[in-house]
Amino acid sequence: MSTYAAFDWARRHVGSGRLPNAVLGVATADGTVALDAFGPVAADATYPLFSITKVLTGIAAARAIERGLLTPETPLTAAVPEFGRDRDDVVRLWHLASHSSGISEPALDTAVPLATELRTRGRDFPAGTASRYSTLGYTGIAELIAHATGRSWDAAVRDWAETIGATGITLDPDGYVPVDGIAEAGMNWSQLVANRDPGAGLFARADDLLRLATDLLRTHRDGTAGVLTPAGLAFMRRPVTQGMARLDPYPAERGQDWGFTLNLNNRTPGLISTDGCGHAGWSGTEFWLHPEHGVAYVLLTAKADRAGVDPLQLDNAVVAGV
Repeated sequence: MSTYAAFDWARRHVGSGRLPNAVLGVATADGTVALDAFGPVAADATYPLFSITKVLTGIAAARAIERGLLTPETPLTAAVPEFGRDRDDVVRLWHLASHSSGISEPALDTAVPLATELRTRGRDFPAGTASRYSTLGYTGIAELIAHATGRSWDAAVRDWAETIGATGITLDPDGYVPVDGIAEAGMNWSQLVANRDPGAGLFARADDLLRLATDLLRTHRDGTAGVLTPAGLAFMRRPVTQGMARLDPYPAERGQDWGFTLNLNNRTPGLISTDGCGHAGWSGTEFWLHPEHGVAYVLLTAKADRAGVDPLQLDNAVVAGV
């Protein structure tokens, strides 16, 4: 595999100052094939993942489904009986995992406990009729994981992460790369960290995510169970928002669907391959698999305003480098 263009992309953006630093890694089903750091960081640096957290929490929920403890149809009220007493619809696990629950969304750094937000927020649209990006929905997923398994969502993530040696995935890092411009963006970082958000709160190293990518690519290639079974991985990749109205910030013209917590780039303009699935994070983090090409990549960086940085270029460079 030639990965020169992808790493040159990272080197170029850090060198120009558009990114303050970056760690980029590429993996196949056989393991990590390249990993490098750019700027004043080490390749094993820990970064806040922001919304890549959603995929890691989603895997924990999918594993509970594989064990027969949940189904995509499980209603949120199974874990939170008081939820939605003024709603005339039913919010189910698959709605939470596909951003189609209709729960009104608070600020990411809300000072109201997330459990309270989940129980008291109103409805913006009936469940399953539209898709609008929601981080609060993952608090609902976390409640269902705990109810079904007896394990907190972060313990359930740790359970599978330890099986592949991804021991750096944590809510409580010893140290991490700070996000450039977070105060200017108006975010209360201390509050965000304190929320321990199942949709945005985890930290990790690139190696941790590359281990996960290798495991998932191997499951796809060989049809053998790893963190997920082949059926579980296929389930997470199955689009469920086709035909729904798409609301900002992911309108229909972006060409994306949602699977079970996975963002599916199945119609995205600007990409040379549309088999990509994964997630991005608020500070510029990226975690994407291309199962049909047998490749995945992780980009960790930490900047709120990334003017002039187009991650689709990186995706194309990784796929073309196979």
